[in-house]
Amino acid sequence: MTIALAPRTAAPTPPPRAQRDTGIDFVRALCVLGVVLLHSIMVGVTLTPSGPAFTNASDGTWWITPLSWVLQVMPLFFVIGGFSGLLAYRRLRSRGGTATSFVAGRLHRLLRPALLTIGVVGVALAVLTVVGLPADIIATAGFRYGQPLWFLGVFVLCQALLPLLAAAHDRAPLRTIGALALASVVVDAARAASGFDGLGFLNLAFVWMTLQQLGFFLADGRIAALSRRTRLLAMGGATLLLALTFLTGVYSPDLIANINPPTAALLLVGVIHTGALSLNRERLERFSRHPQPAAFTNFVTRRAMTIYLWHMPVLLAMAGVTATFALLTGIALPALDSVGWWAGRPLWLASALALTAFASVAFTRFETQAAPEATTSAARVTLGALTGLIGIVMLLALGTSVATAIIAVVLVAGSLRLARQATTAPLQSRATYAIA
Repeated sequence: MTIALAPRTAAPTPPPRAQRDTGIDFVRALCVLGVVLLHSIMVGVTLTPSGPAFTNASDGTWWITPLSWVLQVMPLFFVIGGFSGLLAYRRLRSRGGTATSFVAGRLHRLLRPALLTIGVVGVALAVLTVVGLPADIIATAGFRYGQPLWFLGVFVLCQALLPLLAAAHDRAPLRTIGALALASVVVDAARAASGFDGLGFLNLAFVWMTLQQLGFFLADGRIAALSRRTRLLAMGGATLLLALTFLTGVYSPDLIANINPPTAALLLVGVIHTGALSLNRERLERFSRHPQPAAFTNFVTRRAMTIYLWHMPVLLAMAGVTATFALLTGIALPALDSVGWWAGRPLWLASALALTAFASVAFTRFETQAAPEATTSAARVTLGALTGLIGIVMLLALGTSVATAIIAVVLVAGSLRLARQATTAPLQSRATYAIA
């Protein structure tokens, strides 16, 4: 894979807006909020005869299915990532930048805050080991921390390949997105026919790249050029097809279950989300300029990756404090999914949001610091992207422990070093390398 070898020619693009699309920024901020809320409500802590237990509170419940229809926002997040990433790449190219510098900047913005988070979690696990916390609790905490990192790895991959995918989009937009979508369906079919669930993890590439590619159509104005009736028909057709797959058992109606591994059902969700976004884009932009939505959007936009990376350590810390308090005081914790448990959810969610916001403020500079001068070597930036991906995938595959955290820190640090020149004078503004 040579990331940076994209043609310098590109298809004509619509005139750039004078300002950022604040409506898109607002929706992306809502997506980040939705992810934090979803993970917060899924974290459960109970006391057993052998000690505290951290579990997924949604396992075996009925409410996760309708909740997933509201809070499963990852398809829309990748669509917006494609939308904003393509526009950012084209702006960079118009100023004389290269695909290599674009990818290097993306690696800096995505992996630099991850380097800090992984390092802190590794130290925390080491401290917990030294103070004598049971090994199974430490292993569970490391596993729970690592689960959301799939997004970081996939987003790094999609953004690293964006110049190549953008070139393919310019040459043959429908064939490119069609091939990616077809590949995801074939993977699902092969998984179902073989009974080997491991095949489904190929869709970590195909499903999310397809949705990123859908964002390119949004950025090009091709979706906006469609009539309102056409977009409504596409949304209705996708909804009916999605419902049919639920009723026939092809896909689970729980959209959270469709994310691990991802299935083509998420493509239909992405079509519905994109249609709704395109139909309400002007209304969203007007609303997003009001003082309160604007303040919320500005807060999240500057630190979206930091919020994502820190919300799970915050939730695990909250669970640990809750269990410790219950052990010390003898107060019984309510059973998961009980009336008492639900009564405490508002305070739990509010605390999770406040503490995550506090952590993101404390560590914002690791995400927003201006990128160093990017390497001009396509080979170096390709190796850097692969090195960073290996570090993240290792945490997903092996779990987060003191040892794997140390190795991941070394690999991510190496990735960042490969992506920059020997000198570190800032070359691009912060905005150039915004996540979206």
